[in-house]
Amino acid sequence: MYTYEHPHPAVTVDAVVFTVRRGSLHVLLIERGHEPFKGAWALPGGFVEIDERLEDAVRRELREETGVHGIELEQFHTFGEPGRDPRERIITVAYLALIPSDRLEPRAASDAADARWFPVNGLPSLASDHGEIIAKALERLAERQDAASVHRPIER
Repeated sequence: MYTYEHPHPAVTVDAVVFTVRRGSLHVLLIERGHEPFKGAWALPGGFVEIDERLEDAVRRELREETGVHGIELEQFHTFGEPGRDPRERIITVAYLALIPSDRLEPRAASDAADARWFPVNGLPSLASDHGEIIAKALERLAERQDAASVHRPIER
């Protein structure tokens, strides 16, 4: 194993998966089954294994905690505020997806006690800085929408 003179932060990944259900934007959350934040709602995610690519880690965590797999995920931001996790210094790399609402029904698995869709305008209390992560993901979605509208041909 590695031994260094200076401590190193741990790295995690988080998945922000959106869909439109009943006309409103929803996000996929899990209920944490273990400490820290046991019982709180959070984004699916977890620690990156030492020999694992980030993209593989986020797909693995999403599948393990919600049963969701086979979706395209885009890396959109890194969050590393000291103190964001009580266990140790953790930096998380966040990924984003927007999928059709009929694509899947999540089911809790691994260390998640529950998994379900929540409307973004009615989120429960969230673990750690996951509210900030969702807010940043919503900004990215808005940027995508703005970019798409710029590239649409003008109809005459």
